[in-house]
Amino acid sequence: MKFLKIFGGIIVILLLIFVIGGLFLPETYSVSRSAVINAPDSTIYTNIADFNQFVKWNPWSKMEPSAKITVSGPTAQPEHLYQWEGKETGTGQMKIVKVEPDKMIDIELKFIKPFESLADTKFAIQPDGAGNKVTWSMTGENNLISKWMGVFVSMDKMIGKDFEDGLKSLKEKSEKGS
Repeated sequence: MKFLKIFGGIIVILLLIFVIGGLFLPETYSVSRSAVINAPDSTIYTNIADFNQFVKWNPWSKMEPSAKITVSGPTAQPEHLYQWEGKETGTGQMKIVKVEPDKMIDIELKFIKPFESLADTKFAIQPDGAGNKVTWSMTGENNLISKWMGVFVSMDKMIGKDFEDGLKSLKEKSEKGS
């Protein structure tokens, strides 16, 4: 009986550490990567804001080409929708919420499976010398589990490389003129 009391006490202490400790961990996360692309801003914009083009260069489509993809809504406009379902990439959707043609695309990113979460994703296109600097950023809120996950591996480390790979593919596609 004494063992059960000690074991129960340890469990309660660990739960308290988990919950109270979580109050001191970051509430939000942010990931951002940039690349200079030597292509017209209109070409870059189309490759991002038209999800029929986005599917051709985004890193997760390359990771799981067999994922079921559905694109619907007004192309490159608010309510344009990209939905996916895959074994490796899970289930989710991206919906354009705001655009500034040839300058900015603001996307609501919703993960449904394996974990539910919501993020704001933006692509900013700015002149840079003879090309255009594209900045891909994502921000969101951490729940208690993701706060603790961030102690061991940050969102920046988890998806930063994917952003870099995606921007490299976007650069190749855009500079080819398609």
